[in-house]
Amino acid sequence: MCRAIKTLHNFLPPATNDEVRASSLQFVRKLSGFTKPSKANEEAFNRAVDEIAHAAHHLLESLVSNAPPRNREIEAMKAKVRSAKRFAATMSI
Repeated sequence: MCRAIKTLHNFLPPATNDEVRASSLQFVRKLSGFTKPSKANEEAFNRAVDEIAHAAHHLLESLVSNAPPRNREIEAMKAKVRSAKRFAATMSI
């Protein structure tokens, strides 16, 4: 799975349009293999990003959860700790 795509469901505050679009862009990049499409593929690439962002918005609006919303700052700190542990583990090899 593409590690650059972040979970956007069940956060306070909710995911922004920019976050949904960024995740959609990463998804299309992963599928297409392009970080920047050629002029010939640019229209199809951008259309796919728009369509996936639209579908992602609908998905996020439709999902329900019994769990309390997660705090973005706390989750970011947890991710940094996990990353530091992984980095430290690779340095000791």
